[in-house]
Amino acid sequence: MRTVTVVGASLSGLYAARELRAQGFEGRLVIVGDEPHRPYDRPPLSKDFLTGRADEAQLALTDAEETASLDAEWLLGVRARGLDARGRTVLLDDGRTVSTDGVVIATGASARRLPGDRLAGVHTLRTLDDARALREDLTRGPRQVVVIGGGFIGAETASSCAALGHTVTVVEAAPLPLVPQLGAELAAVCATLHRRGGVDLVTGTGVAGLRGTVAVTGVELADGSILPADVVIVGIGARPNTAWLAGSTLALHDGVLCDDGCATALAQVVAVGDVARVGGTRAEHWTSATEQPRVAVANLLAGRTVETMRSVPYFWSDQYGARIQFAGHRQDGDTVRITEGELADGAPAEGGFLAVYERDGRTTAVLAVDRPRPFMRARRELARTESRVQPAAL
Repeated sequence: MRTVTVVGASLSGLYAARELRAQGFEGRLVIVGDEPHRPYDRPPLSKDFLTGRADEAQLALTDAEETASLDAEWLLGVRARGLDARGRTVLLDDGRTVSTDGVVIATGASARRLPGDRLAGVHTLRTLDDARALREDLTRGPRQVVVIGGGFIGAETASSCAALGHTVTVVEAAPLPLVPQLGAELAAVCATLHRRGGVDLVTGTGVAGLRGTVAVTGVELADGSILPADVVIVGIGARPNTAWLAGSTLALHDGVLCDDGCATALAQVVAVGDVARVGGTRAEHWTSATEQPRVAVANLLAGRTVETMRSVPYFWSDQYGARIQFAGHRQDGDTVRITEGELADGAPAEGGFLAVYERDGRTTAVLAVDRPRPFMRARRELARTESRVQPAAL
């Protein structure tokens, strides 16, 4: 390959570019990004950046020295609008085309939106520009904040808003937030973190719509009640950015369909990060975005799948002063056992706890709240255990 184009200039795209050079690719490297910014770290957006403990310079994932060593052409502030796989060309929104021998798709995902969320005071939190706008809105004095969605972004943002002194309500359509990820028993524990942090938690009801004309004034719930709001943060998940691939020969279904090695049906095209559905799973986590590029690039340069992903899913979240860490493949029906620490009135006691999920006598996942060292030991043991289990059993 003489030219490889990485479409997407965020975390997974940057890691793919690094891997291309690390694995010996010496040709032309083009990095296309729809945002005008160089790659930056997204997890702090809902935490340290929002609360003012980190500035934009601290979010940067590259410096001048690395930028020079990558020796890449950066095409920033322009969207890809098409992929002509047969002609090996990436089409850009501004009319330019990039002729290429290989493509790494790393276009990530975009925040899902609600009807009417163009009102002033309504925000999503996915990009640096999103975080800038929300942070500015929160500096205009005490606000009544409603967070729609109790997932990780919603919980972290609610925690930050509460720390800034705002009145916060979280609305979650499910009976408990984080049930799909943690299961009902331990999702209930995390729900107590909201209440302990002074945040109202409304569960079991959806959102019927937003109130307001120019600026938002409230959130109407499905049960007819209305929550007053000066600021609304919509955190209802993300949609993979695959629209630009419509009309290509790639298979698309809630992401770009890939095999276990991040390879698509086209030998010269791989996908990584939030946009990639690898082996049937699309994982929107920092760890996946950093681990997939090594395997994807190896397979891209080989022209076929020579390596596959074997990592254990892992994510973390910082909420209300607590660090939550999870690893593994939890399923409904797994039993839960607290192995270290304890719960006090349904909340983590001082010092936190470590819990394991089990099925048929085997540990399937681990969860920790404020127990980082025991968690890392349990995570390593889980990885060793899963490496000895046939993939079909997982």
